[in-house]
Amino acid sequence: MGNRLSKIATRTGDAGMTGLGDGSRVEKDHLRICAMGDVDELNSQIGVLMTEELPPSIASDLQALLLRVQHDLFDLGGELCIPNYTLLKIEQVEQLDTWLAHYNANLPPLKEFILPGGTRAAAQAHVCRTVCRRAERSIVKLGWVDPIADSPRQYVNRLSDLLFVIARVLNQAAGGQDVLWKNQNKPQDS
Repeated sequence: MGNRLSKIATRTGDAGMTGLGDGSRVEKDHLRICAMGDVDELNSQIGVLMTEELPPSIASDLQALLLRVQHDLFDLGGELCIPNYTLLKIEQVEQLDTWLAHYNANLPPLKEFILPGGTRAAAQAHVCRTVCRRAERSIVKLGWVDPIADSPRQYVNRLSDLLFVIARVLNQAAGGQDVLWKNQNKPQDS
């Protein structure tokens, strides 16, 4: 990588343009840059989740999982930064499926929608999930105008599901439960 990152303030973006990994320049509000920004924000929100106090019974495994996801998201950002380039592999998507099956196995089935909340860590996992869904929308929108591989779209779709499950696992491991949505228009049980 050399000295590539030695100068952070280059002033080359002052006119509203920025460089892609292939050397081309695009507007800072280009769909590709928006998708990259949403993925970067997701990675940062996962970093915040990793600073939360996690239940000891799952902390080590979850920290390792989230760190792996952060690396995958960096690959995804790199792929988005270089048009017609592939960094994210199908194995990374399949790993999410494996984690989903593992963490979902011991959760009670949902009979109602749940609200983001419970423990602070679970609430942050829900924030990550919603940012992930935005990143997914940005990637899908980019894909309508610029060809991109399937893996980026698949990865964020699976990751948002995993983050939902992780939020539930965090509440369960902390001795709590999901915060259920109560339909105000439906008669409540006494």
